[in-house]
Amino acid sequence: MCLCCDKVVYDFSSRVGPTSDDGCSEELDDQFVLYLINMGILERIKEIEAEMARTQKNKATEYHLGQLKAKLAKLRTQLLEPPKLLPPSRESGAGEGFEVTKFGHGRVALIGFPSVGKSTLLTMLTGTHSEAASYEFTTLTCIPGIINYNDAKIQLLDLPGIIEGASEGKGRGRQVIAVAKSSDIVLMVLDASKSEGHRQILTKELEAVGLRLNKRPPQIYFKKKKTGGISFNSTCALTHIDEKLCYQILHEYKIHNAEVLFREDATVDDLIDVIEGNRKYMKCVYVYNKIDVIGIDDVDRLARQPNSVVISCNLKLNLDRLLATMWEEMGLVRVYSKPQGQQPDFTDPFVLSTDRGGCTVEDFCNHIHRSIIKDLKYVLVWGSSARHYPQHCGLSHNLHDEDVVQIVKKKEKEEGGRGRFKSHTAGPARISDREKKAPLKT
Repeated sequence: MCLCCDKVVYDFSSRVGPTSDDGCSEELDDQFVLYLINMGILERIKEIEAEMARTQKNKATEYHLGQLKAKLAKLRTQLLEPPKLLPPSRESGAGEGFEVTKFGHGRVALIGFPSVGKSTLLTMLTGTHSEAASYEFTTLTCIPGIINYNDAKIQLLDLPGIIEGASEGKGRGRQVIAVAKSSDIVLMVLDASKSEGHRQILTKELEAVGLRLNKRPPQIYFKKKKTGGISFNSTCALTHIDEKLCYQILHEYKIHNAEVLFREDATVDDLIDVIEGNRKYMKCVYVYNKIDVIGIDDVDRLARQPNSVVISCNLKLNLDRLLATMWEEMGLVRVYSKPQGQQPDFTDPFVLSTDRGGCTVEDFCNHIHRSIIKDLKYVLVWGSSARHYPQHCGLSHNLHDEDVVQIVKKKEKEEGGRGRFKSHTAGPARISDREKKAPLKT
């Protein structure tokens, strides 16, 4: 900071500041610039949240609340994106993340508060050692492990504990949530002896960064246009939003030409998610650990909640049910191949999933090699997806778990027929080009 004057002026465009009247200045650090930018965004977010909290919810204020929600979503998106004031060469290095290579047929992330048993659960399910202690923040980085279950390999990630305010960058929360976004399913580990508020806090932090847990994408068609204004239509009665509120939200995003079609009774938040376009809808299983320290009535109440599993890592209780629930939510499909004239190979299945490519015959062929589809004639399928054994199927047939597939290729046709039915010989086509025989000697 300049010692010869009291006035401080920051110039972000030239990355110079503080600057005084006599010209003395010093270069700003990247982290300091990011801190100042994020602090400004966070202050605006808190102001909007405070205004939403003191605004009464009724018919007269729904348009005002819709505009505030749109502004809040825009600011949270700016908070996640790198600022444009930094040079392009420095934007990617603004923060440090966890570099974990994808391995196996699926990825599962463990998310929860510190000291809820994530590291112990990883050690018990995978055999990979993860340090566990009685103090908080024992795990400081991402520790991967492999679960071998039903002839499939599932990657399990033990992430550091997150705290309230993780979406704003507290406690490396953004890095943890970024790894969770790349996973196929989230296991939210909770302490059964603590209050239910922990689950709501974690859900709120994940939703603030664009993660939607146990929800499906809204049935809203949205497309930007160059001209023509805004076209608003719906195929059902709308009770949460109308045409005027939709126009105000689109104008908040500076969109004046677009086509919007509602296929369900969606809310304002659903419309904002569709406009943003960066939301990810994931499945989540709520794992309540330490059930050995609470009563049987509380265990029964937690176990009856949707998408919830109760376990005890200390007594090794109900871990098999956790693996079965995780397998069911991931929707993995094992397909066994059968060579022609041989027995099926049940040792090494091909694992497909809806989230990773699809579960059709075409996806199965592409999983082996992309050139198979060109020579494919049909496939023979045995299993629960077939009406009879075997069934002749095409590329659009959906495969089920533990199906057996035999690929039948097209036979190569020989040009001109076969054997004595050949329409051409190996010699030249024209008589003048044929080799003349030497005259007989007499």
